Amino acid sequence: MMLDYFTRALLEAVLAGALAGLVGVLVVLRGRAFFTMSLTHATFPGAVLAAILGISIPLGAAATAVALVLVATLVGRIPTQGSAVASGIMLTAGFAVGSFAETSTHVPVDVGSFLTGTILATTTDDLLLTAVVLVVAAIVLGVYGRHLLFASFDEAGFRAAGLRPARAEAVSLALIAATVVAIMPALGAILAVGLIVAPAAAARRLVRSATTMLWVAPLIGIACAVSGLLVSRAWSVSAGGAITLIAAAVVGIAHLVPRRSAAPASTAPSAAAGSVVAS
Repeated sequence: MMLDYFTRALLEAVLAGALAGLVGVLVVLRGRAFFTMSLTHATFPGAVLAAILGISIPLGAAATAVALVLVATLVGRIPTQGSAVASGIMLTAGFAVGSFAETSTHVPVDVGSFLTGTILATTTDDLLLTAVVLVVAAIVLGVYGRHLLFASFDEAGFRAAGLRPARAEAVSLALIAATVVAIMPALGAILAVGLIVAPAAAARRLVRSATTMLWVAPLIGIACAVSGLLVSRAWSVSAGGAITLIAAAVVGIAHLVPRRSAAPASTAPSAAAGSVVAS
C-alpha cells in the first residue's frame, strides 16, 4: 500500500523522535552536545558531494562524517589540543568542504534542504534507514547500555573494573554518527542536533535515573517531532524549525519543574557501576 506524503512524514517524525531521544541520552550524559553539533555539520559536504555524483545522499553523508570523526579523534589525542578543539575543526572543515563543492560545480538539488531538512519529502528509503538505525540502537543499548552509562559517568571506575573506555567511546560515537545520518534528510545538518539533545536534556531534568532516561527521552522526542510536524501543517511554517523550537521549549518547561530531593540522573553511576561489575 502506497502512503501519502504526510503519512510518511508522520511516521518519520515518530521514528526520528524515538531515535534522537534514545541516542541523545548518550550525548547528554557523555557531554557530547558540541561534538554532535559538529558532526551534524560534517554531514553537509557529504550530502552535497553525493548529490553532485548522483549517489545516495545518506551514504555520502555517512562517508564524510566517518572521515571527519577520525580526523577529530586524532586531533583530540594531541596533548596540546582537546576534544573541543577537534570538534571545532570538524565543524568548520565540514562546512568549508560543502561550501566549496556547492560553489565549484552545479548541484542538482536544493542545497538549503541539506541544512534545514525536508521531512515532508520523506521517502520510503528514508523511513527504512531511520527504522533500521533505531532498531540497531535499541539492541546495542539493550545489550551494552549499562557499560555505556558506566563509562559516561565514571571513566576511571570503568578502567578500574577492567573494562575498555575506548570501546565504549567507539560504540557511542558510532551510534551518534548513525543517528545524525539517519535523521539528516528530515531535519537537516543544522536542526538535527536540537532533536538529539533537547529531549534527553529534558528527561535528565525530570527523572531520577539514567536508565529511566532511556525510556522517557524517546517519548519526549516523539512528542516534539510529531507536534512540530502538526504545527507546521496547521500554520504553514517550516517543519524542522517548528520541531526544534518545540524541543527547546520542552527543555525550558522541564527546568520550571521543581527537582525531587532524591539524587538526580547525574548521580546514578554507582548503581550502574555495581551492576556492570557484578555482571
